[in-house]
Amino acid sequence: MKEVLLTALGVGGATLIGSVIGFIFKNISHKFSDIVLGFAAGVMLSAAVLGLIVPSLEQGGKYGIIVTVAGVFVGALCLNLIDKLVPHLHKLVGPEDEKHHNANLSKVLLFVTAIAIHNLPEGIAAGVGFGSGDTAQGLLIAGGIALQNIPEGMVIIAPMLAAGVSPKKTFLCAAATGVIEVIGTLIGYFAVSFSAAILPFALSFAGGTMLYVVSDEMIPETHAHGNQRGATYALLVGFCVMLVSDVLLG
Repeated sequence: MKEVLLTALGVGGATLIGSVIGFIFKNISHKFSDIVLGFAAGVMLSAAVLGLIVPSLEQGGKYGIIVTVAGVFVGALCLNLIDKLVPHLHKLVGPEDEKHHNANLSKVLLFVTAIAIHNLPEGIAAGVGFGSGDTAQGLLIAGGIALQNIPEGMVIIAPMLAAGVSPKKTFLCAAATGVIEVIGTLIGYFAVSFSAAILPFALSFAGGTMLYVVSDEMIPETHAHGNQRGATYALLVGFCVMLVSDVLLG
C-alpha cells in the first residue's frame, strides 16, 4: 500500500514538475515539446500493451480474449464520451491563445478542466497496474503516465498566464489536475484489490484508455507543428525503452 501511495503522489507530482518547468521556461519550443511528448507516447503505448492488455489476456481464463477486447473498447468509448462532454483538449487552446494576452479566460479554464478529467482514467490505469500484484509492471505503467504528465503540466502554464490568471492560481490549477490523477490511482488500485474477478476486464479497460489517449491526443499533438519525423523516432525510442525495461525487470 505504501508503494501505491508513493507512486500515486509521483504520478500526480509529475504534473507539478511540468508546471514548474512551464514557469521557468515560458517559451519552450514546439520541437522540444513534441519530441518529449513523442517519447512519452511510446512509453505509454508499450505500457498499455505489455503491462495491461497482455496480462489481461493471460489472466482472463477461457474467455480471456473476449474480456480483453471488450475492456479495450469500453475503455476507449468511455474516453470518447468524455471528449463529447468536454471539448477536445487541443481545440480549446491554440497558438493564438498562447501568444496574445486577450485569450478568453473561460476557454483556458475549460482546457484545464479537460486535462483534469482526462487525468482520472490515466490514474486509474496506474492503480490497476499495481492492483494486479505485479509491482514491476505497475511501476512501468506509472512511469509512462508520469512522463506524459510532465509536458502536459508544461502546456497548462502559458495559456493561463496569458489569460491574466495570477501565477499562484495558475500553479494551484496545475496542482489540482495532479490531485485528480492521485485519486484515480487509488480508485484503480482498490477496485481490483477488493474484487480479483474484475481484474482482467479492469486491466484491458485501463489499456484501452491509454491507447485512446496516445492515438487521439498525444500523436496528433506531436504531428501538428511540423516535427512529426523527430516525434515518431522519439515514440519508437520510448516504446523500446519500455520493452527493454520489461525484459530486464521480468
